Order: sequence, then C-alpha cells, then structure tokens
Amino acid sequence: MIDNAIITVYLLGILALGVWSGRKVRSVEQFSVAGRSFGPWIIFATLSASFIGGGFSTGNAEKCFTFGVVNIFALWGFSLKEILVARFIAPRMDRYPNAISVGDIMERHYGVIGQVVTGIMSVIVCAGILGAQVGAIGIIFNVFLGIKIIYGIIIGCVIVIAYSTVGGMRAVVFTDIVQFVVLCIGIPVTLLFGIYEVGGFAALKAAVPPDRFTFLGSQKTLLQFVVLFLSFLLGETLVPPYVQRLFLSKDPKHTIKGTFWSGLLSIPFFAITGMIGIVALALKADLDPNLAMPYVIKTVLPLGLRGIVVAGIISIVMSSADSFLNAASVAVTHDIMRPLARGRLTKRAELATVRLSTVVVGVGSIIFAVKIKSIIDILLYSYNFWSPVVLVPLAAAIMGMKAGVKHFVAGAIGGTAGVLLWKLWLKDPFGIDGLIIGILCNGVVFALVYMIMPGRKQAVSARMP
Repeated sequence: MIDNAIITVYLLGILALGVWSGRKVRSVEQFSVAGRSFGPWIIFATLSASFIGGGFSTGNAEKCFTFGVVNIFALWGFSLKEILVARFIAPRMDRYPNAISVGDIMERHYGVIGQVVTGIMSVIVCAGILGAQVGAIGIIFNVFLGIKIIYGIIIGCVIVIAYSTVGGMRAVVFTDIVQFVVLCIGIPVTLLFGIYEVGGFAALKAAVPPDRFTFLGSQKTLLQFVVLFLSFLLGETLVPPYVQRLFLSKDPKHTIKGTFWSGLLSIPFFAITGMIGIVALALKADLDPNLAMPYVIKTVLPLGLRGIVVAGIISIVMSSADSFLNAASVAVTHDIMRPLARGRLTKRAELATVRLSTVVVGVGSIIFAVKIKSIIDILLYSYNFWSPVVLVPLAAAIMGMKAGVKHFVAGAIGGTAGVLLWKLWLKDPFGIDGLIIGILCNGVVFALVYMIMPGRKQAVSARMP
C-alpha cells in the first residue's frame, strides 16, 4: 500500500507540474522550444531524460538477460553519437535562430518538399519510439500494480498526453528535470541492491552462463555486433526531439555542453540498466526477458524504497514519451499542415492544431505498443522510417553542403528503395539490417547526384508555387 501511494502521488504530482508549467503557452514556438531560455544543466537534464526511455532501460535489461553485456557495448553507439553531435552539430545550430523543428532546417535547404517529407518521417519515427515508451509503461503498471498491460498503457499515455497537450515543451522540460533526478537515484540503487541480493559481483558472475560476460556472447557474430552498434549510432541521430533540445538556448555553448554531458552520462547508465538484466538472469533464469528489470525491483528492494524506484522507472519512460509526443505533434502542424496551408493557418489555429495532434499521435502510439512486443525491436523498426530518408541530407545541410531539392529527392528515393529491397525482397541477408543499407544507398545517390548536378553557391529555399 505504501508503494502504491508513493506511485500515485508521484504521478499526480507530475501531471500537476506539467499542467502548471505550461499555463502561459500561447504559440507553437513556445509549445516547441519554450522561449530558448535554458542553460546547459537544464539542457543536459532534459536531453538525458528524453533519450533514456523504456528502450534503453527495461529494453536494455531484456536484451542483456537474453544475450549478455554485448547489448551494452552496442548501445554505446548511441553514446558516441551524442558526443559527435556535441562536437560537430551543436556548434552550427546558431545558423538557425528561428527554427523550431527539423523541418525548418530542411525547408531552408530543400524547400517545402524537404520540410513536408521530413515532417511525415518525423511523425512516423516519433510515434514508433513513443509506442516503445508507452509499451514499457504498460509492463510496469502490470507488474507493480496488477493492472492489465493494455490498461496500463492507456493510463500512462493519458497522463503524458494531458500535460504535453496543455504545456508543450515547457511542461516537458519541467517534468523532465524532476524525472531525471528520480531516475538517476533509483536505477543505480536497484543495481546495488540486486548485486547484494545475489551475493556480490563474483557470485553474480558465477550464477549466469559464462558467455553473458563475453564481448559478443554466444549468439552474436562480430558482423551482427557492428550492425547493431551502427544501428544505435545512426538510428536516432538528429531525430526531432533531440534537435529540438539544440534550439532550447540562444547560446550554442549551452547546447554543446548539455549534449556532451548527456553523451557521457549515457555510458555508465547503459551499463547499469544492462547489468540489472544480468542480475535478473541470476535470480530467475526462466523469467520472461521483458520482465527482467521489473522483477529485480520487485524482488530486491524493501517496502517504501520500492515505490520510489518504481516512480523512477516510470520517470524514465514518461520523460522519453513526452519528448517524442511533443516533437511529433509539432511536426504534424508546423512541418506538414502549415506549409501545405500556404499561410492560411492563423497562429491561434496552429496552436489548437498542435494540441489536437498531440492527442491523435498519442493514441496512434498505443497501436505501436500493442502490435510489437519487444521494446528494443520497436525502436529498431522505427529507425527505418527516419535515417534512410532524412539523416544524410540533414547532416549535409548542417555541415554546410550547398545541396538542393533534387539532391534531397534523389537521396530519399535511393534510401527508401534500399530499405525496401533489402528487407522485403532479400530478407536482410548476412544479418545486416535494412537501416544501414538505406543510409548507405541514400548517401551514395545523394553524393552522385551532387557530383553530377552541384548545388548553387548560395543555399536557396525552393518553395512550392
């Protein structure tokens, strides 16, 4: 009862904080980037909270339970990505002082076509990753509160939708700060109690199959590891919520520091969440892998502390869910509907539309969560709708390449064709995911067209007539 009371109070507190913090939102810009007034520590906290979601926590524990620490090493591809973004991308974001979405960047370089296509891909990838988060919420509610998974998904999603709809990015940032603090305490405490329950690290190592602590494990080849590492390195690179964090300050030094610190934090954090999966294997080898982290929390933590840590797990998931929900709704309104409306959408109508979109995308994410059971698999599936189409031209534009609409369209067609042929016709030969092939095809086609038809010396925004 004490644990349930703590969880209930926490959820109500997050809901109240989110609604309160967003009470002054009056425009889509405020809804998306919250006034660009945040410092490096706030950016660090909200960026970390946004990517450390269900996939990189409970999903990581699930995969380490099954395959071993190899999944931790693969996830460090994501960590490397954040550090590279801090080094090469964040310093260049001051070139886009009025941008509030990825689509704004793409519109400047590739016209309305680039913005609308990017908006569509943004909605799909964000809805998919959001589905992974609400799916994790359903598991958490089921294990700890005895609520059916589908009802847990609905309850968690409704809470996130409520404060995200009212407060936009301001609500997301304020709730992320609280959630970040809770998860940074709760997750390491769980691992420490778990190792103690097993009998120490030596006992933990002796209690699981030896291959769980080898670099590749028994079920992964070096090629499979490299593909998985690259999938995490490239799959979420410059996805909408992370790019929005680069717009949260007018000073690029703040975004550089916040992004770099976030990348460093992810390294030990991924190790901790993965090791919790190993602890679960030592405690109960016949456990459903999806329940690895919840089982450890429920088994090793004392009353009271368990409720706080469960709140931390919920924090992990909700902090990621609200970020992707916000980014998706902004993409629907700002990157798809607004350019197609050709100026006929007033600011008031745009704000109303972005809030309505928040509800619609939230409901759509429930479908993703129900259809695909593995959280990590949802993430990997969602990546196929982003990187093979958007990543290459977006990175090229930010890095200063003067490309245009023809380059974007050619690359997008090449990337999409590469994914479809590789996955549907060839059935992912050699264990190489279509994501990697799609990015490669996009890059090759983009480069070839650029060499044949170089872009103009000055970037021109190609607008629809």
